[in-house]
Amino acid sequence: MPENILVSVAWPYANGSLHLGHIAGCYLPADIFARYHRLKGNNVLMVSGSDEHGTPITLRAEQEGISPAEVAQKYHREFLECWDKLGITFDLFTHTDTENHAAVTHDIFLSLLEKGFIYKGSMLQPYCPQDKRFLPDRYVEGTCPYCDFNCARGDQCDQCGRTLNPSDLKNPHCRICSTPPVFETSEHYFLKLSAFEKKLQKWVGDKTFWRHNVQKFTMAFLEGGLKDRAITRDIEWGVTVPQPGFEKKRIYVWFEAVIGYLSASKEWARSHGDSDGWKPFWTGESKSYYFIGKDNIPFHTIIWPAMLMGYGGLNLPYDVPANEFLTIEGKKLSTSRNWAIWLPDYLQRYDPDPLRYYLSINMPETGDANFSWHEFLRKNNDELVATYGNLVNRVLTFTYRNFGAEVPDPGELDVASKGLLDKADSTLKEVDKHLYNCHFKEALKAAMALAQDVNRYLDDTAPWKMLKQDRLVAGRSVYTAIGAISALKTMLYPFLPFTSQKLHNYLGFEGDIREAGWRVQLPAAGQKLPQPQALFVKLEDKIVEEEMAHLGSGGS
Repeated sequence: MPENILVSVAWPYANGSLHLGHIAGCYLPADIFARYHRLKGNNVLMVSGSDEHGTPITLRAEQEGISPAEVAQKYHREFLECWDKLGITFDLFTHTDTENHAAVTHDIFLSLLEKGFIYKGSMLQPYCPQDKRFLPDRYVEGTCPYCDFNCARGDQCDQCGRTLNPSDLKNPHCRICSTPPVFETSEHYFLKLSAFEKKLQKWVGDKTFWRHNVQKFTMAFLEGGLKDRAITRDIEWGVTVPQPGFEKKRIYVWFEAVIGYLSASKEWARSHGDSDGWKPFWTGESKSYYFIGKDNIPFHTIIWPAMLMGYGGLNLPYDVPANEFLTIEGKKLSTSRNWAIWLPDYLQRYDPDPLRYYLSINMPETGDANFSWHEFLRKNNDELVATYGNLVNRVLTFTYRNFGAEVPDPGELDVASKGLLDKADSTLKEVDKHLYNCHFKEALKAAMALAQDVNRYLDDTAPWKMLKQDRLVAGRSVYTAIGAISALKTMLYPFLPFTSQKLHNYLGFEGDIREAGWRVQLPAAGQKLPQPQALFVKLEDKIVEEEMAHLGSGGS
């Protein structure tokens, strides 16, 4: 019976272009997972959207002299173009500035308020006497009290990674006008996180199948004790607070952004003509997976589950396969210093599947990973082109030229041929297990190991030599290799969707590869083959120097 799988993916701030850290961190693994489950025949709902309410958007708007909405709309459109070109298959990629999202956020806010899990209180907030306004955390900069980095923000230090409050900073000043803030009392609503501490500890304690770093980080966070957190802020851009006297305040972005998974699911359901269509993905035996970067772990393993516990009636996260960070050429990624590889730039110059391959085989699942242009070139040329692409091209070209452009009749398979097809079947099962458990690197390594096995089989059977001696034996070798290659196009489809679809058609199969399902699809003897083309393009060594010149420069 098909499973209902909810794939919830982190919401990017719509204040700048996507970079490869975003893709390796959550968007690519989420897409691999969703494509796999769709191919298995499961019901999948993959949702996310642009986070349009964070202070990064208002800061960018003030710098450019335009409205936050204009900034958000510009980058939301760019995100959609990137998803299409890279093959990230959201069922809905929406944004937080919708009436639907506000309504769902208000519903959860009011329900938690009524149950006593939200209460009103006061707190000291930084206030700029020059600009005459309270300052959100990111509007305050100063010196980090831990590492003395002099450009730390009021919410976090980018140098040492510590979480901060504006009052922690040494020599704090307003980011806009540089005036030192004063701290004044401001009334806000607070989420009573402390009420969920024991329930969360019991819930997380059972998640032994979570990635070690996710469970360990979450349990350490809980052992430190949960403190109630303000969920409103002094700002006029965002979701309104549905309470009198709070007209000039908004709901804090960290509270309303996670609600976006639910609001997006409801929006998707209505767009498909079934207002209750979201419920099978949020109730019952359905499983929900949250793909995020490691900096977002507590919001998805503590805060959002607490909100769901308080609200009631909806499933808690099943798994939170958070990835670590991606460094660039051995250095920490920095957008302010342009030490980043921007996704729109990459997609202008190169094909999507080589990037999907490199980020997958090098995915930061259990530790930080590094992107290197030299390694990207090597992986493309030595693994995609030489190992996999060359295998496909030489087998199909040989078959096209020597067997009348059709799959040959293998006759009775010998031990070696049966062994390779059995290996293809067992590899598909192995890849299936890895993907189901969100072990993407291991799944891809297993598939590529099969490609090497097929190459060795061809070296041993040498059909190009056998063709003149025994055409039937040569045909058997070719048929067996084609069968194994057909298995590869299925197990590699979640990683390499564009080239897998091409290969599906080169093998003589019609239609969409997704219709074939998750199985070894053996071609029939006599199946007609179109003239094959190379799956991948070999890259020249000069691109390394060219791309390195972009890093850290004034423009992306």
